[in-house]
Amino acid sequence: MMTLIQVLLLVGIPGLTLLAARYVKPVAWVGPVVVCYAAGIVLANLPGVPLLPEVSLSVSEAAVPLAIPLLLFTTDVPRWMRLARSTLLSFVLACVSAMVSAGAVGYAVAGRSDEWWKMAGMLTGVYTGGTANMNAVGLALGVREETFVLLNTADIVVGAVYLLFLVTVAQRLALLFLPRFQNATGWEDAGAHGDGAPLWPTWAQVRGGGLALLLAVAVVGLSAGVSMWLLGRLDVTVVLLLITTLALAASFQPAIRALPGSYALGDYALLVFCVAVGTLADASRLQEAGLFVFAFCAAVLVLAVALHFGLGALFRIDADTVLITSTATIFGPAFIGPVARALRNRELMVSGVTTGIMGFALGTYLGLAVAWFLRP
Repeated sequence: MMTLIQVLLLVGIPGLTLLAARYVKPVAWVGPVVVCYAAGIVLANLPGVPLLPEVSLSVSEAAVPLAIPLLLFTTDVPRWMRLARSTLLSFVLACVSAMVSAGAVGYAVAGRSDEWWKMAGMLTGVYTGGTANMNAVGLALGVREETFVLLNTADIVVGAVYLLFLVTVAQRLALLFLPRFQNATGWEDAGAHGDGAPLWPTWAQVRGGGLALLLAVAVVGLSAGVSMWLLGRLDVTVVLLLITTLALAASFQPAIRALPGSYALGDYALLVFCVAVGTLADASRLQEAGLFVFAFCAAVLVLAVALHFGLGALFRIDADTVLITSTATIFGPAFIGPVARALRNRELMVSGVTTGIMGFALGTYLGLAVAWFLRP
C-alpha cells in the first residue's frame, strides 16, 4: 500500500506543480523543475514519512528512458547538426578539466590518505562519465569497501548541490562571461497556456500523446531487447544509445515529429524524474560521508567546473552548450532533460544525450589513466 501511495505522489506532484504554475506567480517564476526537485527533497527529509528509496529509484529509472524518445521525436536533426562542433569541443574541455582537477586536488592531499590516487581516478571517472565508471575504476584499482561507500555518498550530496545550481541560477551567472546561445527554440512548459486557453488537453493532444507513448514504449522495449540479445544483460550505455538512435530515426518522419502531445508528455516524465531524484537526497548522508572525503569530492567538482567554464570563455563557447556538456559529463544522459528544460533550450537535448553517452564510454579509461599517472 505504501509503495502505491509513494508512486502516486511521485507521479502526481508534477501535475499539481504545473497547475500551480498557471495561477501562482512564484511557482511560475522559479520553474516547475526546481519546484518538483525541491518537493522531492522536502518529502525525503520530513520526519515520519516512510519513503522507500528503491521505489523512487525505480520510478526515476523508468521516467528517463520514456522521456528521451518522447522529447526526441520532435527533434529537427539537420538543425542540430550545426551545433555539433561547439558541443564536441566543450565536451573535450569538460573531460580535460575533470582530469586536471582530480589530479591537482589528489596531489595536494596526497599525505592524508593512502588511497588518494585511487579516489582521484574514481572522481575522474564519475565526472567524465557516471557512477558506473566511478565504481568500475574503484573495482579495477582494488579500492577498500569503506572508500567505495564514502565516495559514493559524498558524490550524491555534492552532485545534488550542483544540480540545484544548474537548474536555478547557473545560466544567468554563465551569461556574465560566456556568449548567449543563438536562436534557441525555447521550451514550452507542458502546462503553460495563455489566458483563456483550455486547462485540459484536447482530444488531438490526448490521441497524439497516446500514440507517442506507445511508440516510446516500443523504442525502449526494442532497445532493451537488443541489449539482452547482444550482451546477455541490460547495459545502460547500450540501451540509452539505442533509444536515442531509434528516436532520432523516428523523428525524420514528419508524421511522428508533428505528433501533438509527445513533447508535453516527455516533459511531464522529466518532472516525475525530478521529484523521484529529489526523494533520494537524504540530508543525513552528509554526516555519513566524513569531512575529508566530502571536501575532496567537493574540491574536485568545483575546480573541474571552474576550469571548464574558464576554457569555455577562452574558446568563446556559448553558455547553454557549456552548461549542457557539464551536465553530460558530471551527471550523464539521464539529467540532460531536466537541465535543458531549466535552460529553456530543447535544441541541446540531442547534444547532451550524445555527449553523456560518450562520457560513459570514456569515463573508465580516463579515470584509470589519471589514477595510474598519480600512483606513488
